[in-house]
Amino acid sequence: MHSSTKIAGTCIMNVINANTNKMQVEIWSDVMCPFCYIGKRHFETALEKFADNPQVEVIWKSFQLDPSLPEKEELDHEQYLVTRKGLPKDQVKSLLEHVTQSAKQAGLDYHFEKVVTVNSFNAHRVIQMAKTKGLGTVAEERLFKAYFTEGCDIADRNTLIELGKDIGLSAEEVQEALSNEIYAEKVNRDMNEAQQIGVRGVPFFVLDRKYAVSGAQPPEVFTQTLDKVFAEWRAKNPGSPFGISDGESCTPDGSCG
Repeated sequence: MHSSTKIAGTCIMNVINANTNKMQVEIWSDVMCPFCYIGKRHFETALEKFADNPQVEVIWKSFQLDPSLPEKEELDHEQYLVTRKGLPKDQVKSLLEHVTQSAKQAGLDYHFEKVVTVNSFNAHRVIQMAKTKGLGTVAEERLFKAYFTEGCDIADRNTLIELGKDIGLSAEEVQEALSNEIYAEKVNRDMNEAQQIGVRGVPFFVLDRKYAVSGAQPPEVFTQTLDKVFAEWRAKNPGSPFGISDGESCTPDGSCG
Protein backbone atom coordinates (compact mmCIF):
# COMPACT_ATOMS: atom_id res chain seq x y z
CA MET A 1 0.00 0.00 0.00
CA HIS A 2 1.22 3.47 -0.79
CA SER A 3 1.41 6.13 1.90
CA SER A 4 1.40 9.68 0.60
CA THR A 5 2.46 11.31 -2.62
CA LYS A 6 3.38 14.89 -3.38
CA ILE A 7 1.23 16.78 -5.87
CA ALA A 8 3.47 18.70 -8.22
CA GLY A 9 2.73 21.53 -10.60
CA THR A 10 1.10 24.93 -10.34
CA CYS A 11 -1.77 24.49 -12.80
CA ILE A 12 -4.14 23.13 -10.14
CA MET A 13 -6.34 25.79 -8.61
CA ASN A 14 -5.34 26.32 -4.99
CA VAL A 15 -8.51 26.87 -2.95
CA ILE A 16 -7.76 28.91 0.15
CA ASN A 17 -10.28 30.06 2.71
CA ALA A 18 -8.76 33.35 3.81
CA ASN A 19 -11.33 33.83 6.53
CA THR A 20 -10.54 30.66 8.44
CA ASN A 21 -6.79 30.48 7.69
CA LYS A 22 -6.80 26.73 8.20
CA MET A 23 -4.93 23.97 6.46
CA GLN A 24 -7.36 22.26 4.12
CA VAL A 25 -7.85 18.54 3.67
CA GLU A 26 -10.01 17.73 0.65
CA ILE A 27 -11.52 14.25 0.47
CA TRP A 28 -12.93 12.80 -2.74
CA SER A 29 -15.43 10.13 -1.80
CA ASP A 30 -18.52 8.21 -2.90
CA VAL A 31 -21.13 7.21 -0.32
CA MET A 32 -21.49 3.81 -1.99
CA CYS A 33 -17.74 3.11 -1.59
CA PRO A 34 -17.08 0.79 1.38
CA PHE A 35 -13.46 1.82 1.70
CA CYS A 36 -14.43 5.51 1.75
CA TYR A 37 -16.34 4.99 5.00
CA ILE A 38 -13.43 3.01 6.45
CA GLY A 39 -10.98 5.66 5.25
CA LYS A 40 -13.12 8.37 6.81
CA ARG A 41 -12.99 6.63 10.17
CA HIS A 42 -9.22 6.04 9.96
CA PHE A 43 -8.62 9.68 9.06
CA GLU A 44 -10.86 10.86 11.90
CA THR A 45 -8.96 8.64 14.33
CA ALA A 46 -5.72 10.33 13.31
CA LEU A 47 -7.23 13.82 13.28
CA GLU A 48 -8.73 13.40 16.75
CA LYS A 49 -5.26 12.76 18.18
CA PHE A 50 -3.61 15.50 16.11
CA ALA A 51 -2.67 18.33 18.45
CA ASP A 52 -3.39 21.05 15.90
CA ASN A 53 -6.69 19.66 14.64
CA PRO A 54 -8.54 22.98 15.25
CA GLN A 55 -6.38 24.39 12.45
CA VAL A 56 -7.50 21.72 9.95
CA GLU A 57 -10.53 22.24 7.69
CA VAL A 58 -12.04 19.14 6.06
CA ILE A 59 -13.74 19.63 2.69
CA TRP A 60 -15.70 16.76 1.14
CA LYS A 61 -15.67 16.33 -2.63
CA SER A 62 -18.07 14.33 -4.79
CA PHE A 63 -16.97 11.29 -6.78
CA GLN A 64 -19.05 8.59 -8.47
CA LEU A 65 -17.70 5.08 -8.85
CA ASP A 66 -20.49 4.10 -11.24
CA PRO A 67 -22.47 6.99 -12.77
CA SER A 68 -24.29 4.49 -15.02
CA LEU A 69 -26.24 2.92 -12.14
CA PRO A 70 -30.02 3.49 -12.31
CA GLU A 71 -31.97 5.32 -9.60
CA LYS A 72 -34.08 2.19 -9.06
CA GLU A 73 -32.35 -0.97 -7.87
CA GLU A 74 -32.13 -3.70 -10.49
CA LEU A 75 -29.60 -6.00 -8.82
CA ASP A 76 -28.64 -6.63 -5.21
CA HIS A 77 -25.06 -5.75 -4.29
CA GLU A 78 -23.64 -9.22 -4.83
CA GLN A 79 -25.39 -9.60 -8.18
CA TYR A 80 -24.21 -6.12 -9.15
CA LEU A 81 -20.57 -7.02 -8.59
CA VAL A 82 -20.95 -10.30 -10.46
CA THR A 83 -23.04 -9.02 -13.38
CA ARG A 84 -21.86 -5.46 -13.93
CA LYS A 85 -18.28 -5.73 -12.70
CA GLY A 86 -17.64 -9.20 -14.06
CA LEU A 87 -16.28 -10.68 -10.85
CA PRO A 88 -16.61 -14.42 -10.08
CA LYS A 89 -19.28 -15.14 -7.46
CA ASP A 90 -16.86 -16.87 -5.09
CA GLN A 91 -14.49 -13.90 -5.32
CA VAL A 92 -17.34 -11.49 -4.58
CA LYS A 93 -18.37 -13.41 -1.45
CA SER A 94 -14.77 -13.44 -0.23
CA LEU A 95 -14.35 -9.75 -1.04
CA LEU A 96 -17.49 -8.71 0.84
CA GLU A 97 -16.49 -10.80 3.87
CA HIS A 98 -13.05 -9.15 3.87
CA VAL A 99 -14.51 -5.65 3.61
CA THR A 100 -17.02 -6.40 6.37
CA GLN A 101 -14.20 -7.48 8.68
CA SER A 102 -12.11 -4.42 7.77
CA ALA A 103 -15.10 -2.23 8.58
CA LYS A 104 -15.60 -3.99 11.90
CA GLN A 105 -12.00 -3.30 12.86
CA ALA A 106 -12.71 0.40 12.21
CA GLY A 107 -15.80 0.25 14.42
CA LEU A 108 -18.29 0.09 11.55
CA ASP A 109 -21.14 -2.34 11.01
CA TYR A 110 -21.63 -3.33 7.35
CA HIS A 111 -24.62 -5.32 6.07
CA PHE A 112 -24.12 -5.91 2.37
CA GLU A 113 -27.24 -8.10 2.27
CA LYS A 114 -29.25 -4.93 2.99
CA VAL A 115 -27.44 -2.59 0.60
CA VAL A 116 -29.67 -0.97 -2.05
CA THR A 117 -27.38 -0.60 -5.05
CA VAL A 118 -28.49 2.59 -6.80
CA ASN A 119 -27.04 5.72 -8.35
CA SER A 120 -25.44 8.01 -5.76
CA PHE A 121 -25.85 11.31 -7.65
CA ASN A 122 -28.88 12.47 -5.66
CA ALA A 123 -27.06 11.76 -2.42
CA HIS A 124 -24.14 13.88 -3.61
CA ARG A 125 -26.50 16.74 -4.39
CA VAL A 126 -27.73 16.65 -0.79
CA ILE A 127 -24.13 16.60 0.47
CA GLN A 128 -23.40 19.68 -1.61
CA MET A 129 -26.34 21.46 0.01
CA ALA A 130 -25.16 20.29 3.44
CA LYS A 131 -21.71 21.75 2.77
CA THR A 132 -23.23 25.20 2.34
CA LYS A 133 -24.57 24.86 5.90
CA GLY A 134 -21.30 23.60 7.39
CA LEU A 135 -22.74 20.07 7.58
CA GLY A 136 -20.59 18.26 5.01
CA THR A 137 -18.96 15.81 7.41
CA VAL A 138 -22.25 15.14 9.21
CA ALA A 139 -23.94 14.43 5.87
CA GLU A 140 -21.22 12.04 4.76
CA GLU A 141 -21.44 10.10 8.03
CA ARG A 142 -25.24 9.86 7.92
CA LEU A 143 -25.36 8.74 4.31
CA PHE A 144 -22.59 6.17 4.78
CA LYS A 145 -24.44 4.65 7.72
CA ALA A 146 -27.73 4.76 5.84
CA TYR A 147 -26.21 2.90 2.90
CA PHE A 148 -23.95 0.31 4.50
CA THR A 149 -25.64 -0.36 7.84
CA GLU A 150 -29.32 0.48 7.46
CA GLY A 151 -29.93 -0.49 3.83
CA CYS A 152 -31.55 2.82 2.87
CA ASP A 153 -32.27 3.76 -0.73
CA ILE A 154 -29.99 6.79 -1.16
CA ALA A 155 -31.46 7.65 -4.56
CA ASP A 156 -35.03 7.91 -3.26
CA ARG A 157 -36.08 11.51 -2.71
CA ASN A 158 -38.35 10.85 0.26
CA THR A 159 -35.59 8.86 1.95
CA LEU A 160 -33.14 11.69 1.33
CA ILE A 161 -35.55 14.19 2.84
CA GLU A 162 -35.71 12.12 6.03
CA LEU A 163 -31.93 11.66 6.12
CA GLY A 164 -31.51 15.38 5.50
CA LYS A 165 -33.70 16.14 8.49
CA ASP A 166 -31.48 13.86 10.59
CA ILE A 167 -28.47 16.09 9.90
CA GLY A 168 -30.24 19.42 10.32
CA LEU A 169 -31.52 20.24 6.84
CA SER A 170 -35.14 21.11 6.23
CA ALA A 171 -37.31 19.22 3.75
CA GLU A 172 -37.33 22.36 1.60
CA GLU A 173 -33.52 22.49 1.55
CA VAL A 174 -33.26 18.86 0.46
CA GLN A 175 -35.86 19.43 -2.24
CA GLU A 176 -33.87 22.47 -3.36
CA ALA A 177 -30.72 20.36 -3.58
CA LEU A 178 -32.53 17.78 -5.71
CA SER A 179 -34.19 20.26 -8.06
CA ASN A 180 -31.78 23.19 -8.43
CA GLU A 181 -29.15 22.46 -11.08
CA ILE A 182 -26.59 24.48 -9.11
CA TYR A 183 -26.07 21.46 -6.86
CA ALA A 184 -25.75 19.09 -9.80
CA GLU A 185 -23.12 21.44 -11.22
CA LYS A 186 -21.24 21.35 -7.92
CA VAL A 187 -21.17 17.54 -8.04
CA ASN A 188 -19.95 17.53 -11.64
CA ARG A 189 -17.34 20.18 -10.85
CA ASP A 190 -15.87 18.01 -8.11
CA MET A 191 -15.75 14.99 -10.40
CA ASN A 192 -14.14 16.98 -13.22
CA GLU A 193 -11.56 18.30 -10.78
CA ALA A 194 -10.82 14.76 -9.64
CA GLN A 195 -10.13 13.79 -13.24
CA GLN A 196 -7.83 16.78 -13.70
CA ILE A 197 -5.66 15.94 -10.70
CA GLY A 198 -5.49 12.26 -11.52
CA VAL A 199 -7.86 10.65 -9.02
CA ARG A 200 -8.43 7.08 -10.18
CA GLY A 201 -10.11 5.70 -7.10
CA VAL A 202 -11.55 6.77 -3.78
CA PRO A 203 -11.14 7.65 -1.01
CA PHE A 204 -8.54 10.20 -2.08
CA PHE A 205 -7.24 12.72 0.46
CA VAL A 206 -5.44 15.89 -0.63
CA LEU A 207 -3.66 17.84 2.10
CA ASP A 208 -2.90 21.52 1.50
CA ARG A 209 -2.92 20.86 -2.25
CA LYS A 210 0.58 19.40 -1.89
CA TYR A 211 0.29 15.79 -0.72
CA ALA A 212 -2.20 13.04 -1.38
CA VAL A 213 -3.11 9.87 0.46
CA SER A 214 -4.91 7.29 -1.65
CA GLY A 215 -7.15 4.63 -0.16
CA ALA A 216 -8.27 3.65 3.32
CA GLN A 217 -4.81 3.84 4.82
CA PRO A 218 -4.20 3.00 8.50
CA PRO A 219 -4.53 5.89 10.99
CA GLU A 220 -0.76 6.06 11.47
CA VAL A 221 -0.28 6.91 7.78
CA PHE A 222 -2.66 9.84 8.16
CA THR A 223 -0.89 10.88 11.36
CA GLN A 224 2.50 10.91 9.65
CA THR A 225 1.18 12.86 6.68
CA LEU A 226 -0.69 15.37 8.85
CA ASP A 227 2.47 15.99 10.88
CA LYS A 228 4.57 16.55 7.77
CA VAL A 229 2.14 18.69 5.81
CA PHE A 230 1.02 20.77 8.77
CA ALA A 231 4.62 21.59 9.69
CA GLU A 232 5.14 22.93 6.18
CA TRP A 233 1.83 24.78 6.26
CA ARG A 234 2.60 26.30 9.66
CA ALA A 235 5.98 27.54 8.42
CA LYS A 236 4.17 29.53 5.73
CA ASN A 237 1.26 30.50 8.00
CA PRO A 238 2.90 31.30 11.34
CA GLY A 239 -0.11 33.05 12.89
CA SER A 240 1.11 35.24 15.73
CA PRO A 241 4.74 36.35 15.26
CA PHE A 242 5.33 36.08 19.00
CA GLY A 243 6.18 33.24 21.30
CA ILE A 244 3.54 33.49 24.03
CA SER A 245 3.92 32.53 27.68
CA ASP A 246 0.36 32.34 29.02
CA GLY A 247 -0.74 33.82 32.34
CA GLU A 248 -3.86 35.28 33.87
CA SER A 249 -5.52 37.77 31.55
CA CYS A 250 -8.82 39.25 30.39
CA THR A 251 -10.44 38.98 26.97
CA PRO A 252 -12.73 41.41 25.11
CA ASP A 253 -15.76 39.25 25.93
CA GLY A 254 -15.34 40.12 29.61
CA SER A 255 -13.89 36.86 30.90
CA CYS A 256 -10.87 37.12 33.20
CA GLY A 257 -8.72 34.46 34.70
